[in-house]
Amino acid sequence: MKPSSDPSILAHGLHFPEGPAFDPAGRLWFVELKGESLGMLEHDRVTRIATGSGSEPNGIAIDALARVWFCDAGRCAIRRYTPASNVIDDVATHLDGVPLFRPNDLCFDADGNLLFTCPGDSRTVPTGYVCCLSPDGALKRIAEGLYFPNGLALTPDGRHLIIAETRRQRLWRGRWDAGRKIWVGPRPWASVGGNIGPDGMAFAADGNLWVAIYSSGSIKIVTPDGEVEALIDVPGANPTNCAFDPSGTLGLVVTEAEKGLLLSYPTLGPGAALFK
Repeated sequence: MKPSSDPSILAHGLHFPEGPAFDPAGRLWFVELKGESLGMLEHDRVTRIATGSGSEPNGIAIDALARVWFCDAGRCAIRRYTPASNVIDDVATHLDGVPLFRPNDLCFDADGNLLFTCPGDSRTVPTGYVCCLSPDGALKRIAEGLYFPNGLALTPDGRHLIIAETRRQRLWRGRWDAGRKIWVGPRPWASVGGNIGPDGMAFAADGNLWVAIYSSGSIKIVTPDGEVEALIDVPGANPTNCAFDPSGTLGLVVTEAEKGLLLSYPTLGPGAALFK
């Protein structure tokens, strides 16, 4: 069954929007990958924070202190913006002495570990990998040998980690051992198709996973059993990511890169609670 919903446009004319994420105050954040900026939507007004020349900000995760953590593919870094001080810090830039491989998307687990993908240029060769950054600053690789690892999400109970392997049009699933920081028994879990493949994703409160399918103009819904249940059409071919509004007001928020849109599907949701 295809959900029935028409989107409203929250912002347009954006330069390859990605993200999105809500802070503890309910403000909506996103990035403009080709605009070298973070964006924040509040009261229908967009405020931009420059991320610097050569930056390519991508996914966003926001912690309980309202700090905006983001991948910067251009600077090969995990960076953090603190609104209270208006400062951007580089948190991680190298793994085993080598610059990070163009980080793409990220999320927190319940223990404060930051998980993030590094696809680099792994569209045709399986050189993409996934990392875990511990609260104490320790950084380790938890997966490798992937064709463009992209969006990722933890199941609502925090026990399993889902990762999009975009260039194989599929999702991987494995148990997440937060104590040992190990992705246990990962395996291909869901084939979602698409002209290019799955990008960012968000869990709904019912346990279904909503996945942006880049270059296919749709969001697909994947059940806990790994079955594709339905899809939602998106204006524009390139949805990059999605997030549920915790307040329920905006429903499902989608970033779309072809037309530069920030979209709201207010009747969709609610979402699962995120770890901070």
